[in-house]
Formats: sequence, C-alpha cells, structure tokens
Amino acid sequence: MPDKVRIDKWLWSVRIFKSRTLATDACKAGKVKIEGVAAKASQSIERGQVLQVSKDGFNLQYKVVDLIEKRVGAPLAQLCYENLTPEEELNKYNDWYIGKGGPERR
Repeated sequence: MPDKVRIDKWLWSVRIFKSRTLATDACKAGKVKIEGVAAKASQSIERGQVLQVSKDGFNLQYKVVDLIEKRVGAPLAQLCYENLTPEEELNKYNDWYIGKGGPERR
C-alpha cells in the first residue's frame, strides 16, 4: 500500500468519478478540496485527510481510510473511504435522484 496517492487517481479508483479525466477536471475547476483548501489534480493525499467534493450540485465529504491507485470493484472501493456527508445533503440527493422511467405513452 502506498503512503501517498495523487488525488485525481484516488477519486477515480474509489469510483467517486467515472473517469480520471472527470476527476482531473473537477480538481482544475476547484470542486475538490483537501481540508478546505482547493486541490490540484497532482496533489498527494494521505490516510485520515478529509475531502470535500462538489459534484452535480451536491457537496459531498469523504474521509480517506485507505489509499489505492488501481480501480477496484464497488464493494472494495467503499472500504477505502468514510462518507462524512451531512444527512440533509444526502436527503437532497435522494430527492433529486428519483427514477423517471421511460417516456410516457400517448
């Protein structure tokens, strides 16, 4: 296990972003913060740090539990971070993500 990992690589490997390019772009846009300070894509993170990620209009918070560099399955990825997102923010996301289904028939 590495002691430090690039933040864009970690965000991609734990499946917070679908691609590393999206993770890099979010860092460049200032949507990823480490301990409240905007992070560059090449910045290294360590275990125990708290990340704030603005994604799709939601402010998510994660605590780094384990560092990985390669993308893993969702069950393993969830073991690498602790979700610290406030309950009201999670409820806002659940209200937003309502399955719309297919188009209505006439």
